Formats: sequence, C-alpha cells, structure tokens
Amino acid sequence: MSAWLLPDHIADVLPSEARHIERLRRELLDTAQGYGCELVIPPLIEHLDSLLTGAGEALGLQTFKLVDQLSGRSLGLRADTTPQVARIDAHLLGRQAVTRLCYCGPVLHTRPERAHATREPLQFGAEIYGHAGREADLEVLLLALDCLRAARVGALTVDLADARIARALLAGVAVDAQALNAVHAALAAKDASELARLTRHFPAASRDGLQALIHLYGGAEVLDEAGKALARIPGVAQALSSLRWLADRLEGARVGFDLADSRGWGYYTGLRFAVYAEGAGDAVLRGGRYDGVGAVFGHKLDRERPAVGFSLDVKQLARVAPSAPPRAAIRAPWSDAPGLQAAVAALRGQGETVICALPGRDGASDEFHCDRELVEAAAGQWAVRAVSLQS
Repeated sequence: MSAWLLPDHIADVLPSEARHIERLRRELLDTAQGYGCELVIPPLIEHLDSLLTGAGEALGLQTFKLVDQLSGRSLGLRADTTPQVARIDAHLLGRQAVTRLCYCGPVLHTRPERAHATREPLQFGAEIYGHAGREADLEVLLLALDCLRAARVGALTVDLADARIARALLAGVAVDAQALNAVHAALAAKDASELARLTRHFPAASRDGLQALIHLYGGAEVLDEAGKALARIPGVAQALSSLRWLADRLEGARVGFDLADSRGWGYYTGLRFAVYAEGAGDAVLRGGRYDGVGAVFGHKLDRERPAVGFSLDVKQLARVAPSAPPRAAIRAPWSDAPGLQAAVAALRGQGETVICALPGRDGASDEFHCDRELVEAAAGQWAVRAVSLQS
C-alpha cells in the first residue's frame, strides 16, 4: 500500500476548498456571535466514560476508542460536540441564567453517516441553555436560517416536527427498547405495513395514531389534519400549537411538516427540525430541543437545564455554498533595494496580501489574484500600481 494513501472517507483539504471552508467557518461564528453566542472549544479527546455519559448507543458505535499511555484509561475521540458543550454548561459554567454557546471543530466517526460523506466532519453548532419556552426554539431556528443565508446557499426549506407527538402515542405502551427502535424506524421510513406488524398488539388509540402519523407530512394543512386525527391524545394539541406558532414566524424560507420523522427520538424532547438547501440532496442542518441533556454532568446545582440547538457539517455546507473569488493581492519583487521591505511590511500591516516573487520564481498562486504590483517609483520610494492586462 502506498504511504500517501489515506483511510477510506478521510481526505486532505486542498487550498481552494480550505479557503472556502474557512470563510464559511468565520461567517458562521460571526453570525452566532451576533446573537450573543459565546465561543467554546472542547477537547477533541476525553476519557471515554465522560465522553459517552448520557449518550445513546449510536454515538458509542460512532466513537473511535483508544488507550491513554499515561493513565491506562480508555479515551474516545469525540463523534459529536453537543454532549461536551452540555458538560461545559452544566459542570464548568454552572450558570442559572440563559447561556448561549457556539463551537466549531472537527469530529471523527467510525463510519460515514451516508454515502460519500467524510468521517471527519467539521461540526459547527449553536445552543441555548436555560429557557424551556418556544421563544428559545424560535431564536435557534432564526439563527440557523441566518447562518445559512450568511453562507449564501440556495432557497431554504425547513421541515418541522415534535418528538412529543410520537411519545404521547407511545405513552403507557409496554414495549422493550428493541421493539421501540423498530417502531421509530418504521415511522421514519413511512413503512405502513411494518408499522402495522410491530403495533398489532398496541392499544387501538396508539396503533391508529401511529398509522396516521405516516401520512402527516406536507404543508400547513398537516397540522389541521393532525389535530383531527390525534384529538384525543393528551399533549398533542400543545405540540401542534407550538409548531404552528413557530412556522408563522419563519420568514424567507419554505416551511413544511413531517410528524412521522422520529430520528433521534431517544435524544430530542420537543421540537425537531431539518433545513434543506437548493441543490443539496440531504439536510444541511439539523437541530431541536433536548432538555436535560446536561443533567448527567450536574455538580451540586440542579442541572436539569432546558436546551435547544442545532449543528451542521461545514464541509458538507461548502459543497452547496458558492465560493468567493480569490483574494486580491499585490505582487512584489524580491530585492535588497532600500525601502522595499518596509513598504511590504506597511502594506501587510494595512491588511493587504503581498506575495514576493522569490529569485527565479514568478510568485504566482492559484488562491490569490495579483491585480496590483509594487514598483519602485523613485530611488527608495515604492508605490502600488494596477497590473496591466498584458502583464
């Protein structure tokens, strides 16, 4: 095997793509900062028992594991940053007030999440802790949309759902975890025959309600249909009311509903959403409410903190977001001429990119457009002039 070959679904990021990804990273973080989000940088590696505390089985299977040569303890390379941010909120910050946090860093997956996906996503996310109301849900949704608009992606479509609906239908149903997983998988796949088989012994109200969910996707009319079909199920009316309230306040994006989408059912406690961009085959951003995620990290204080947030892979986003043109630069000769180095330093101090042509080289770069050049206007005096079309 050639020494330069990388593992499957792992790739180098070359200059043009790296520039594009870095621009997006900065724009996303700046957008989050505009909402008052504080940046945190959790470690890439942690003790495994801490990293997977409160995490579901899926996250454990996605986590690379190794042994610490210093302590002999098992370590894990994070597969998702959200549990770490919950730990920071609960154990390190310990605030009672509302806290807005954001992050951006690599995560590692043992397997790609979908075909052609990387196993090393660059995960960006933003989260609000400390407010259980739908106002925080709305703020997170608006921030998510503003982040995608900052990335200048195509037309946006928001799919809304609520984990409380399926939970209300399953409340009181005696079923083991394996069967419950199968039910949610059938719901997500909208497999009516499989769902009928799995729920054949369920109480009639639960069985009929779950079957109804499969057909409850589409526009605003879905909420009216759900209100009629699930009218007798406690808690459903409140969830539908919240979805309607949120949808009415989302401008500049098409809003749809998929009440059967129960992916992450064991994690989400309320609102769930996915955002799709024109030209992207899959959602470019997912999020929702996951109250109590930091409770397992509590220390002295009650840390059953409500939480809502979202995350995305900046690398995936870069595939659908338009890239910016190469940065304008100034071409300079390499010389010991008096004043040249001072002129170059002054220009760089002003934020300009100055590329010096090393002896025998032209200084060209694919990532910079040298539209100007530094020339000696008089003895020891250097000036910037536009590059002629012929040069």
